[in-house]
Amino acid sequence: MSDQATFSHKLIETIQRVAQKRIVPKGEYIIKQGDIEQNLYLIEKGAVRVFYLTEFEEHTIRLGYAGSIINSLSSFLKASPSEFYLEAIRKTELRYISYTALRNLINESAENLKGYNHLLETLVTQQIEREIDLLIGSPTERLKRVLERSPNLFQEIPLKYIASYLRMKPETLSPIRKS
Repeated sequence: MSDQATFSHKLIETIQRVAQKRIVPKGEYIIKQGDIEQNLYLIEKGAVRVFYLTEFEEHTIRLGYAGSIINSLSSFLKASPSEFYLEAIRKTELRYISYTALRNLINESAENLKGYNHLLETLVTQQIEREIDLLIGSPTERLKRVLERSPNLFQEIPLKYIASYLRMKPETLSPIRKS
């Protein structure tokens, strides 16, 4: 593990100790479009999807399960209305820390600051990977890329949400997955 990853891991452990716990029933929103994101969430059990709602459909843009850190990042960092919904897609147990508490934690030590910077770098890298996924035309190639990053995806997330994330219908995903 790199030094940066070690700092990030230590920061996550600290967040787990000081963060509040919340249980979110399946189907409940953690945040809705238009709300201002106040918290950073660490999923302990369950699964969450982040989606964007248009006039015609929902677009799943991120999936999280045990061990994932998730929120409406732009809203969290800029204190602006969220463009996204965060929904528990299974009964979900999370730890959450407010923006202010996280900032205080980061400012406590150089190690925490390094951990936070590594955490942000990881989130940005994940976002770039997601953008590349959206540019790939082949459904098979999109699935392959996602499974390389998240090999346990099908054990954690229902098929219909994976299909939405991959920009396809469940009936398209099912045969691709089997082949």
